[in-house]
Amino acid sequence: MTEPAATDTLAVVPASPEPAPPRLPDYPRGLTFEQVWAALMENRQQLKEMTEQQKTADAKRQAEWEKTEKIVRRNSRQMGGLHRRFGQLAEHLVAPNIAKRFNELGYHFGSASPGGHKIFDRQGNTKTEVDLLLENGDTIMAIEIKATPAVKDIEHHIKRLEIVREYRRTLGDKRKIRGAIAGAIFGSEEKKAVAEAGLFVVEQSGDTMRIDMPDGFVPREW
Repeated sequence: MTEPAATDTLAVVPASPEPAPPRLPDYPRGLTFEQVWAALMENRQQLKEMTEQQKTADAKRQAEWEKTEKIVRRNSRQMGGLHRRFGQLAEHLVAPNIAKRFNELGYHFGSASPGGHKIFDRQGNTKTEVDLLLENGDTIMAIEIKATPAVKDIEHHIKRLEIVREYRRTLGDKRKIRGAIAGAIFGSEEKKAVAEAGLFVVEQSGDTMRIDMPDGFVPREW
């Protein structure tokens, strides 16, 4: 007898389990729509009140800042006027002593112009101003007076001296022009820089003024 043919067998693959549905957040139970809406409205009102409070605080700070700025500007104008009056007073007070010290060096200045010697351009604008101008038949000494001279004052005074030289040349004045910086309080670095620029150092000494000339000092001429 013929044996029955072997039949192919099919492997049975188990089906993948379906993913579990997402779990919903555990919201509080028992809240009605009206309760949720009331809570949202309350939060909205609180946020609105906080915004208004912030605006009020910002406006207050702005007003205080503007008030402070006005006070600073007013004090600055007052201090500026005070400094100008002090400078003018100082120029008149120190001028005789400064002229005397230079005369002791043999300059014999017979003319002194304290209180500001101005030079104008053709349009009448001030080109520069010299605090104290001493003159004799041979030399003009232009002196800048500061309570506390700074290094930047050196370059400013050199430019001032160049303008004086140019102006005097237009007048046919060929006298030598020299410069000095006078101060009540002179730092050592500032004093050294002034002398190295060829300018005289005139500093306060007690109730008078003295000219400090280091060894080898040669005054510059314009």
